[in-house]
Amino acid sequence: MSKKWRRASFLLTLVLIMGVLAACRSDNSNDSSSEVNGAEISGIVTAAGSTALLPLADVAANEFMSKYSDVSVTVQGGGSGTGINQVVNGAVNIGNSDVPSADKIEDEALAGQLVDNKVSGIAFGIVVNEEVKVEDLTIEQIQGIFSGKITNWKEVGGQDLEINVINRPASSGTRITFDKTVMKDVKINDSIGTNQDSNGAVENSINSTSGSISYLAMSYLVEGKDTSLKTITIDGAEPTTEDVANGSYPFWSYEYMVTYGEPKGAAKAYIDFLVSEEFAEKVDQMGYIPMIELMDR
Repeated sequence: MSKKWRRASFLLTLVLIMGVLAACRSDNSNDSSSEVNGAEISGIVTAAGSTALLPLADVAANEFMSKYSDVSVTVQGGGSGTGINQVVNGAVNIGNSDVPSADKIEDEALAGQLVDNKVSGIAFGIVVNEEVKVEDLTIEQIQGIFSGKITNWKEVGGQDLEINVINRPASSGTRITFDKTVMKDVKINDSIGTNQDSNGAVENSINSTSGSISYLAMSYLVEGKDTSLKTITIDGAEPTTEDVANGSYPFWSYEYMVTYGEPKGAAKAYIDFLVSEEFAEKVDQMGYIPMIELMDR
């Protein structure tokens, strides 16, 4: 064999080895190079953020990992703002949020790098302590209560009982939705009542506080859940898929999985699974609204 041929053979072998090593590095990365529609999806997905989306994201993660055993998905709460900021900082792959990322990021250039992937709708309910004798409130009455102008249930057709407002902090995605869809141009009075930082904390406070009122993701009040909370209709409309879809119920939002750039690999496959027709029945069962029900909204 000539020296020239041996050199060419050596270079070819080196190129092949480098290709194999590059493929191994790709397989071990968080964004798997496996086929998204195939069964060989692998990688690590981390998500954090909205406590309203947390139950659905967690169940989807478990079913997704059962289907694709080479994927690890971890989901945590912390609030919408926390989730989006962790995506920006590179701490997680997905930021779960009740609001578009632009509502949480002031830097327009940075916000432009984020992608808001809609994964479901969610209705929020006006909830009261079980002893409150009111079944329905108008938008104007709710605005009066949370602005501090209405302070007793007798002013809205109930009994002579002081109203105790339980709110969410200004950073909460649920509160931002409440501001946009219910309060609108009327400012919440933060000097009245108390603040709770999660849906679970709101539920506990409503149950233990006489005359209390707040708002809560309907995913926490799904059929079969053991709770004494009472849900109030708004102008006669209920927080159901039907009333959201027909436009009569105002207090709802999309749920987002925010990514830095378009989702890829295992993260994309996880998001695709959550919005799939295959998973839609579970979405509905858990008190969320499947994306297939919101195509015209």
